[in-house]
Amino acid sequence: MRTGAWIVTASRVVTVLGVVVLLGMLPWLSDRDPALSILRARSAEQEPTEEALDAIRRDLGLDVGPLRMFWDWFTGIVQGDPGTSWNTGRPVLPGAVDALGVSLTLMACAMIVALVVASLIVLPTLRAGLRGTPRRTGGAGAASMTSMPEFLLASVLVIVGAVWLSFPAYGWNGPEYVVLPALALGLPAGGLIGRLLADAVAVTFTEGWVTTWTVAGFSRRRIAGAVLRRALPGLASQIGLVMVAMTGGAVAVEKVFAIPGLGRTTLGDAQSQDLPALQIDVLLLLAVSAVLGITAELIRRAMLGSALRGGSMPIPSGVFAPSPRRWITPIVAASVLVVMVVAGYPRDAYYSTREKFASPSAEFPFGTDASGRDLLARVSEGAISTVGLSLAVTLGSFVVGVLFGLIPRVSRGLVEVTNAAPPVVTGILIAAIWGPSAGGAAVAVLIVTWAPLAAHTAALVEEARARPYIAILPTLGASEARILFGSIVPSVLPAISRHAVLRLPGVALALAALGFLGLGPQPPTPDWGLILSDGVAGVERAPWVVLAPLASLIALAVLAVSLASATSGRTRRTVDTQRFL
Repeated sequence: MRTGAWIVTASRVVTVLGVVVLLGMLPWLSDRDPALSILRARSAEQEPTEEALDAIRRDLGLDVGPLRMFWDWFTGIVQGDPGTSWNTGRPVLPGAVDALGVSLTLMACAMIVALVVASLIVLPTLRAGLRGTPRRTGGAGAASMTSMPEFLLASVLVIVGAVWLSFPAYGWNGPEYVVLPALALGLPAGGLIGRLLADAVAVTFTEGWVTTWTVAGFSRRRIAGAVLRRALPGLASQIGLVMVAMTGGAVAVEKVFAIPGLGRTTLGDAQSQDLPALQIDVLLLLAVSAVLGITAELIRRAMLGSALRGGSMPIPSGVFAPSPRRWITPIVAASVLVVMVVAGYPRDAYYSTREKFASPSAEFPFGTDASGRDLLARVSEGAISTVGLSLAVTLGSFVVGVLFGLIPRVSRGLVEVTNAAPPVVTGILIAAIWGPSAGGAAVAVLIVTWAPLAAHTAALVEEARARPYIAILPTLGASEARILFGSIVPSVLPAISRHAVLRLPGVALALAALGFLGLGPQPPTPDWGLILSDGVAGVERAPWVVLAPLASLIALAVLAVSLASATSGRTRRTVDTQRFL
């Protein structure tokens, strides 16, 4: 146990140091001269002469080279002085701490919204299990919420909240200012947590102890509480990762609502290449990640208690009450996407008509955008690239997540640190090296998407090892490799596969968000994120501009969630220990 703790600690330390070194070397990894970036940030009109650039290098110490500069910064961190801003000349620590406090407050309010939404989603599954007919719901409502882009939801809430409900839409000057951004950030997170928890609750209701308790006359309230307590430990890590992602992933929400949080601050510092400010921003995100990750793990172990230590974890039967209508939702969602692609692909996605923001008609079923281009053609062509790229990233995340989840102690620090960097930040870092592109956006999303799958895999593998039939296999002569790949991995792969499919809409949204911020495909590419970016500016005048790509994202999310539910296992599997020998 002591060795395992040292491995986890070493994993965290090595990963954090690796990220710090990467951040410190970033200006020298890219093709951009940091002195030129700082000159443009200070004065866009000043001529970038060699004398002006040399003066900036001497003033900031850039002339001493990356290694010496990194060492000076590292010693400053040890002494509690992370340096001063390259752009303002002020100490970076006080501003970063203030921004972190704003983000944590927003995250706490958003988590309240998310927990309320998740409770409403789980309730039907809980009722079905208490009636003796456990089933996985289609989850169309949860998928719809999860598929709402945060930047678009924030933009819509600005209009609805500020114009119709008289809520303050910009700034951070009182409790009333947190309502709209908390909704924009909490609704998608609540949809994801609720869908994962509903799936775990449905599986828990198939475990034998539930039948025993029911026959013994335990009340429904007590059974429901026990089921939730049994289902939550496997998701504790996921909830912790969602909270971490909220801390750094609220960049778009903070930007839309002009909130001075850490996400918005990190985006601005990265774009201006203010390296000292960017370093402390990311380090604070990593610190929050470590605290939340450790807390979630302690809560999970406390909830499992002696069952985890004594190798007595209950075994789910995998039996569900199949719904005869379970295939209707995925068929309808897939049909919507197919019809849209087939109808729009032969049309020209780049031709501009004279009529801009034309309303939907027989000639243009989805209307036209701000440049007079056919939205049906653009959304259709964008569907092929967006869905295809999302599937590739999701598959890669699944493979990487499972592999790293099988070595949880070694990968613990990498999982926690990776999830602390939202796709927007990784997209900025990659764009600084490679430039904005679809491939760079895909790599940025892949870098952060595998971490939740790895954490989920590690949690399920640990629980599987604590089941009685697994604990007895070594005494029957089964090798560790045969136990792992012959019993444990096959038992957890279905749940991880469904989780990966549920992540598909999030991957598509992350790619769209990078396109929205100009970090992915570049105009005039018909990318869904670029279409939404163009449409948000005119959403009040021509709402149909965002309806087409938004409906496509929702259809993709509903398809992924309902397909995962429809194909989930519904047959009882018996365990034959002889096949492991």
